[in-house]
Amino acid sequence: MDVRAELKYCPISPQKMRLVIDVVRGQKVEKAITDLKFLNKASSEPVRKLIESATANAENNFGLDRANLFISEIYADEAPTRKWRRFGARGRFKPILKRSSHVRVVLKDKA
Repeated sequence: MDVRAELKYCPISPQKMRLVIDVVRGQKVEKAITDLKFLNKASSEPVRKLIESATANAENNFGLDRANLFISEIYADEAPTRKWRRFGARGRFKPILKRSSHVRVVLKDKA
């Protein structure tokens, strides 16, 4: 049984998101949530909430046990980039790229 959840338009770049995602890939859900609570990265909170949401979906919608769930797939893709500009010296401008990401997680049942 696969349980999927998505986080869209998160205002953190995919490169920074992947640093956190690589820590929890393949772990059991309980251990992943505990690790994310103590990880000192800004992207750990949205990823933790996404995993908790997917776990709640598995429990409520499919009747699966939380202790048997593990993260089989989790990945971050690039979302639309917000482009700003700041004017610099001598009539130039400096582009500012505000990157965002889409995160998808798939939980599977070991039992």
